[in-house]
Amino acid sequence: MGIRYKSTRGDSLITASEAIIRGIGENGGLYIPEAIPKIDKSLQELKGLSYSQLCFYILKMYLTDYEDSELKDCIEKAYTNKFDAEDIVPIKKCGDAFFLELYHGPTLAFKDMALSILPHLLKTAAKKNKVDKEIVILTATSGDTGKAALQGFADVAGTKIVVFYPENGTSEIQKRQMVTQKGKNTLVVGIEGNFDDAQNGVKKIFADNEYKNLLNSNNYILSSANSINIGRLLPQIVYYFYGYLKMLKQNSIKEDEKINIVVPTGNFGNILAAYFAGKMGLPVNKLICASNENNVLYDFINTGIYDTKREFKVTCSPSMDILISSNLERLIYYIGGENKDKVSDLMGKLSRDGKYEINTDMKEALKDFFSGFADDRQTKATINKVYKDFDYVIDTHTAVAYHVYQNYIKETGDAGATIIASTASPFKFTRSVCSSLGLETEGSDDFQLVNKLSQNTGIKIPDAVNSLDKMEIIHKKTCSIADMKKCLSEFLKV
Repeated sequence: MGIRYKSTRGDSLITASEAIIRGIGENGGLYIPEAIPKIDKSLQELKGLSYSQLCFYILKMYLTDYEDSELKDCIEKAYTNKFDAEDIVPIKKCGDAFFLELYHGPTLAFKDMALSILPHLLKTAAKKNKVDKEIVILTATSGDTGKAALQGFADVAGTKIVVFYPENGTSEIQKRQMVTQKGKNTLVVGIEGNFDDAQNGVKKIFADNEYKNLLNSNNYILSSANSINIGRLLPQIVYYFYGYLKMLKQNSIKEDEKINIVVPTGNFGNILAAYFAGKMGLPVNKLICASNENNVLYDFINTGIYDTKREFKVTCSPSMDILISSNLERLIYYIGGENKDKVSDLMGKLSRDGKYEINTDMKEALKDFFSGFADDRQTKATINKVYKDFDYVIDTHTAVAYHVYQNYIKETGDAGATIIASTASPFKFTRSVCSSLGLETEGSDDFQLVNKLSQNTGIKIPDAVNSLDKMEIIHKKTCSIADMKKCLSEFLKV
């Protein structure tokens, strides 16, 4: 029968394709595979595979109701020459750290790695399940998911995509990438609030059965492109294996040697993919969770208390300006003995009280993780240091990860081989990167700073931002948190 999927808060089992269509699980939970599969080939056998071949090998284990030909077709359409690196994910060695460059896709962020394939997986799933309604992709973004999802779903037949983003919570380049998006099936709305507000608003719409029935009667069904959708999460597992296999190929590590993986983390999806990779058989020593000043995950990993009742801070790493990390629910399910009632209880406490505390056994299960955080000053100093030491430019989110990695070495003495998930191009956050490198930013807009960054570092300007400032602004709509559903209804004419 193959692997089926269930909600972290329910018992019903469904196929992979059904889980991808639905997005959010039973009782508001998140879909997870009934079992995490193990790799059945040695790492030596796998190291000769291309990115697409490795992607097929790993996803085939999870998406068992997809025919081989269907899955290969999805992969072929996803990882094309729209990535500006032939091998899709280059890896750059700096000291003992290996920067896994996940930003060579069309929107210059790691979200492209999964959102290039999700539209094809979803379209195939709809066909397999004889879905005759239009699928409405409803997404909240802290900056990167929005553009990557818009890019993936624009003008895809049978879909509409609606993205809500914090009006004053993204970089200028992130915002411009979204509001210039073409496509008759796209809507982008800035909300008067932060990412958590946008995400909570989207979750409320998903949980509103009366509204979903109204959409259903108008021939629409809702789905998601956030990493709450299992179809977004699973493709992210692939690049951790790929990075390890590249290191193996270059003789930078020995076969089965354990490595550390550092991930700058907001919504917990990207580090959860690394956790899945470890459970599948990737030799992982520590998963290092790097936060900015919104360090709710740092506190959770170190104390077992998840407490969102704190000041929300706007930082120079805006994609991590998040206090409610949705994907943590999946980890809670696993470390809590796969107990749906325990998950429901803790998520209920989070919803009611804004906090919860896990028990002693669950705290013990967090020993696979190390956590740290960086403030804006430390983040900018790290960008400067990496450039001086290695002639290598990183963005603010990657800098948070590198700073935490340096602290990990100081605290543990473990300077073993380490992958750092480099999640965005420095050209998405030019103001912060330029000022970190000592370049004058006063009086220049973010697009002038793109040229300045290129001229001073010798790095070619990526096509995705080269003429962004000349593009027409198409989406000008803003709304209050209370009016998100109304905006959606107006767009869908229901």
